[in-house]
Amino acid sequence: MNTFKVSVQETSNNTIVKFELNQFITKHQSFEFNNIDEAKASPLAQQLFYLPFVKKVYISGNFVAVERYDIVEWNDVQDEVAEQIEGYLNDGGIVIEEASSVTKKVPVTVYAESTPNPSVMKFVTNKKIVTTLFEFTSIDEAKLSPLATELFHFPFVKSVFIDENYVSITKYDIAEWQDITVQVREFIKHYIENGKEVVLPNAAETLQKTTTQVDDHFETLDDTSKEIINILEEYVKPAVASDGGNIQFISYDENTKNVSVMLQGACSGCPSSTYTLKSGIENMLKEMLPGKIDMVEAING
Repeated sequence: MNTFKVSVQETSNNTIVKFELNQFITKHQSFEFNNIDEAKASPLAQQLFYLPFVKKVYISGNFVAVERYDIVEWNDVQDEVAEQIEGYLNDGGIVIEEASSVTKKVPVTVYAESTPNPSVMKFVTNKKIVTTLFEFTSIDEAKLSPLATELFHFPFVKSVFIDENYVSITKYDIAEWQDITVQVREFIKHYIENGKEVVLPNAAETLQKTTTQVDDHFETLDDTSKEIINILEEYVKPAVASDGGNIQFISYDENTKNVSVMLQGACSGCPSSTYTLKSGIENMLKEMLPGKIDMVEAING
């Protein structure tokens, strides 16, 4: 069984703290409780209300948000609350009673969005469906994702890319998007609405994608590699994510000054990706890291 891990996230409201988990604890549903009586459906929320400073509990997706009374400051108690949530879940504690979960089922909205890659369509949901990105290029690779596995049963699906709130699908040429978009959109919508698992709880850990694993790997890199990753994260990834794709740093060679990256999702095999890579990313890195970058080369995910 995958171990629950909690990280503390501040919010714009200083009375509210988010306790973010490394896996989902609700089936794409949200619950808000204002007191211990309202929280009968949630043993986890009831446990939290035993803390005298807890004013409100909000549970959704992969986090628990708690609002406090002014009798304490979060800096003094947030670590203990995080430990309590983590311990409760790892001891097999129930988040939401199953019967209550059914009655609070929330409809899911999914819309299709075209991408610069004519072979790829992006299906965007109004729910967070994964905690990190995943790409599967075959049904064999998709064993960690029940959703991707089912999508590969459509004969026209070539690859599946899943990020925080969307699924990008690459098709084979045997089908046109105008003929299959509605079918795929409805399938994804009903799949999520029915509370089915998008990825298995241990998927991120198995693929070395948890926040801790990524941070640990980052610390092993040289300073230039770290600078490259930070530039890609801040200036490049948001743009390619909006197009349904991702760019991932692979390596940096100090001797040749070459950078290797991987293009994923809609960016993989996109006709415009080579131009974007050369005119955009390569020039940006050369300008921001003068004398350290000679060439950027990409492989498709």
